[in-house]
Amino acid sequence: MFEFRDLFQWDRFITPGIIKTFYWLVIALIILFGISGVFSGLAAMAISPFAGFLVVLYSLAGIIVGIVSSRIAAEFILIVFRINEHLGAIRDQGSAPR
Repeated sequence: MFEFRDLFQWDRFITPGIIKTFYWLVIALIILFGISGVFSGLAAMAISPFAGFLVVLYSLAGIIVGIVSSRIAAEFILIVFRINEHLGAIRDQGSAPR
C-alpha cells in the first residue's frame, strides 16, 4: 500500500494503490443502486406490470454495464500509471553511461 510520508513526497504515486479501493466502493454502490431499482420495479409492477418489468430489466442491465464500465475505467487509470513507470525505466536506461 502506501505510507503516510508518501503523501508529501512526489517520488511515488499513491493512486495505483488507492484506485483498487475506489473500484470496490463503486461496485458496492452500483449493486446497491441496482437492487434499489429492482425493488422499485417490483413495486411498480403493482401499478403497471409491463413498466415494472422493464424497470427490473433495466436495473439488472445497469448493474452489469456499471460493473464492466467501472472495471474498464479502473484498468485505464492503472495502465496510464504503468506506462509512466515503463517510460521512466526506459529514460533511466538511456541516461546510463555506456
